[in-house]
Amino acid sequence: MLTTMVYDQIISKYKRGEKQLAILLDPDKLPNKSLTQLSQVLQKVTPDIILVGGSLVSTDTFDFINNLKKVIDQPIILYPGSSSQYASNADALLYISLLSGRNPEFLISHHVASAPLIKANDTEAISTGYLLIDGGRITSVQYVSQTLPIPADKSDIAVATALAGQYLGMKLIYMDAGSGAINPIPKKMIEDVKNQIDIPLMIGGGLNSKEKIASACQAGADIIVVGNALEKDVSLLKEFYQSVKAH
Repeated sequence: MLTTMVYDQIISKYKRGEKQLAILLDPDKLPNKSLTQLSQVLQKVTPDIILVGGSLVSTDTFDFINNLKKVIDQPIILYPGSSSQYASNADALLYISLLSGRNPEFLISHHVASAPLIKANDTEAISTGYLLIDGGRITSVQYVSQTLPIPADKSDIAVATALAGQYLGMKLIYMDAGSGAINPIPKKMIEDVKNQIDIPLMIGGGLNSKEKIASACQAGADIIVVGNALEKDVSLLKEFYQSVKAH
């Protein structure tokens, strides 16, 4: 366990009004040979948060994190799609409850299965309310979780769900259009949710250009999550970072 808690680092920047960039690394889509290239880019540009995981991961997450730690000197936060992805060598994990869905497996069941492991390994758990938003296509998270996304034009539902997460004690709200989404989350929905909650707001899905990232930041996103675009071109990290930090 790190001396400084990972969440403390996130909330400290949030309280200062500093926008943060999170990169999401899918072990299945980032072979070991690509880690060297990634480490070279990270020597020049350091994102605020490094997430590891995905909706469906077949690669051994523990081994992937071990290899990642050989080339990256930053805390690794697990972004688990299920309890089977738990890895004891992660510095922290997003303890995600899929609040927008009604599938008990992703609301509580995976949490019950993983809780003893988290306790035994003293892993920092960051409770996170996850809202899946319609991004114009069926994404992996929708298919795997068997839940309906919130319609992109229903900001009132997103606001009510995010508030419920906050009142349940969640430390973060993560609104996601899903990996490879055609459309990012609408600016109005981000604004409406941001205006009602008092905890950090993460936004991901479909953010494949600096213009879309800038729009999300302007709407009120506190943390921008990018993954799919970087899998195709890791060199985009620099301009994505600059776009986030410009706001």
